[in-house]
Amino acid sequence: MPRIAGINIPNEKRIVIALTYIYGVGPITAEKVLKSLNISPDIRAKDLPEEQVNILRSKIEKECKVEGNLRREVLSHIKRLKEIRSYRGVRHYRGLPCRGQKTKTNSRTVRGNVRKTLGSGRTKAQKT
Repeated sequence: MPRIAGINIPNEKRIVIALTYIYGVGPITAEKVLKSLNISPDIRAKDLPEEQVNILRSKIEKECKVEGNLRREVLSHIKRLKEIRSYRGVRHYRGLPCRGQKTKTNSRTVRGNVRKTLGSGRTKAQKT
């Protein structure tokens, strides 16, 4: 099992898909990195030679913000939004959606599964 950026890459998956298991590497980034290193995206992770794994590891860790550094940066951005009490920061603080999703029907579990309509939680009436 190749280990890149502190993550064990799954053996049986194609390398372009396996790289997306790393936080901060999506499908587009994975394709770009593989294309720049002339590695076929169709090869399985277990079939990669050790030298290519080392080259791939160094390229990803140098070029991309991944795993710990990226997580720390995202958390610091959210913390800053909370400190300045912006709308998005307040939504993060309350655990509600902050990108414009509606909350009347979605995110019920976040709000405590509140049901305010008349028939939406009642049991069916018995037929006589």
